[in-house]
Amino acid sequence: MKYTIQDVKDYIEQEDVSFIRLAFCDVFGKQKNVSIMATELDRAFESGIAIDASAVEGFGSEDKSDLFLFPDPSTLAVLPWRPSQGRVIRMYCDIRYPGGEAFEMDGRHILRNAVEAAASKGINVSFGAEHEFYLFKTDEDGYSTGIPHDKASYMDIAPDDRGVNVRREICLSLSEMGILPESSHHEEGPGQHEIDFKYSDALQAADNSVTFKSVVSVIAEQHGLWADFSPKPLPFYSGNGLHINMAPHSADGRDYLEQFMAGVLAHIAEITAFLNPTSASYKRLGEFKAPKYITWSCENRSQLIRIPAASGEYRRMELRSPDSEANPYIAYSLLIYAGLDGIVNNLVPPDPANINLYEASEEDLRGIEKLPQSFEEAMKKAGNSDFVKAILPERVINTYARRS
Repeated sequence: MKYTIQDVKDYIEQEDVSFIRLAFCDVFGKQKNVSIMATELDRAFESGIAIDASAVEGFGSEDKSDLFLFPDPSTLAVLPWRPSQGRVIRMYCDIRYPGGEAFEMDGRHILRNAVEAAASKGINVSFGAEHEFYLFKTDEDGYSTGIPHDKASYMDIAPDDRGVNVRREICLSLSEMGILPESSHHEEGPGQHEIDFKYSDALQAADNSVTFKSVVSVIAEQHGLWADFSPKPLPFYSGNGLHINMAPHSADGRDYLEQFMAGVLAHIAEITAFLNPTSASYKRLGEFKAPKYITWSCENRSQLIRIPAASGEYRRMELRSPDSEANPYIAYSLLIYAGLDGIVNNLVPPDPANINLYEASEEDLRGIEKLPQSFEEAMKKAGNSDFVKAILPERVINTYARRS
């Protein structure tokens, strides 16, 4: 449901809401928030709530540090783990300068521009995410011990799978917040889990991705556990991926999936730094079904992109390289522009690599381009990319480059 400002005001009055969390993300996709009392809501909608940009990495310096949060009423969600009396709700915010113009480092603003660029060409892209995470036992201070919660493996059931109730509560909490999980199960690693989402539009999908990580972390803590989304928590087991499913839809009803995929393949090396934005990201790639080469195929999970066996509204491409350290707003923006380039220029994808890349010989792999092998290499490609520079503000690129 897309709430209006009046809907939000009515909800607050009828549901005994006392606190409102105004949420936003830094350039790396980490959620931040400021809480206000319900009595301050009118001011938030009309003139925004000030934040100190200099205290948020990459946002600004002390001499120009004032930014304002303007809540997006359509993102209203109750926090179900908070008390029912004096409820707490959350809304994502757009970030603006004091003069009212959009803050160019705001990921939601960057993604909204991407969505509008696609719409101008008659294209709308639906996104569905598959998030993987580990659950670790905690020490006496509540921090991760690095010891997995269980020793179960892929799609095992209880009692081997000790995370059943945790996943259940996560899915129920997400549902109460208006997010519809599609499926959940134990993954291959000990203590590793996956929850998948139904398709939604790009901005909503990115908001949902940020919400998901927050909900998982909160519910895990309530069970005395630590949720870890990092790309390679355990050296000898599967890493955590963020598989991104995409389906372009056109106003004229044409199927542009192959052209969209060709655009993503053409630009993937340039944008990998923002899909895999940490050094640890590159310890995952090339192991345990995580891709290493720039290839595609139908149904084949050893590829960078696979086209699952589905038809109609479920026909899609699955990009398997990203991990959850990515800022979803920036990641989805770059993927939309890459796919759109493929559609506008009628790009043709290379022939499918219908082999198991993990068992392929050196001869089979000869001539196949690899993904960047380190964050430094990926960042160098991004920094030299006119494509990336046309989409992301220089300050965003420079902020990421300082990580290398």
